[in-house]
Amino acid sequence: MRLTFVIGGARSGKSAFAQELARQCGGDAVCFVATLREDFADAEMQQRIRRHRANRPATWPTVALDDRWRAQLRAISGARVILLDCLSLFVSGALFMGGDPPANAEDAAAALVGDLLAAMRNSSAHWIVVSNEVGMSIVPEHPAARAYRDALGRANQMVMRAADEAYLLIAGAPLRVK
Repeated sequence: MRLTFVIGGARSGKSAFAQELARQCGGDAVCFVATLREDFADAEMQQRIRRHRANRPATWPTVALDDRWRAQLRAISGARVILLDCLSLFVSGALFMGGDPPANAEDAAAALVGDLLAAMRNSSAHWIVVSNEVGMSIVPEHPAARAYRDALGRANQMVMRAADEAYLLIAGAPLRVK
């Protein structure tokens, strides 16, 4: 397993950069893993989904993760290159959508991402994981927003530690940080 981590703020160009990396590494042999839970997507998010699909090669199969994500990842573990976009929606979907949020969001995120990293290590693929950097802004006013920021911060740190290489995207410019 090889892991490349691509992180940046909203609209920083991280998805486009990650897609180009995936194309360079795998050509048409890339499996795209979508983490937005479409059952929770409003009309504006549905439009974003359509735009994201249009911006990636039609030859890349897409797996949309849901509650069966462990089995879904096992099913694609033989892929050459797997692009997971994005960790931030994976964490929010698993921990904050549909039910009561966890009592300790950071510990829940650590367990979730520990399982995700274990699934990655059980494959021979080159993984490219995209995430949002949410710790460079103001402290959110709402407790649930703070819990999410803290949970994703812990998740991002875990993936960064496991990564072989990492890029921070700033206004479309990649900065290699690892």
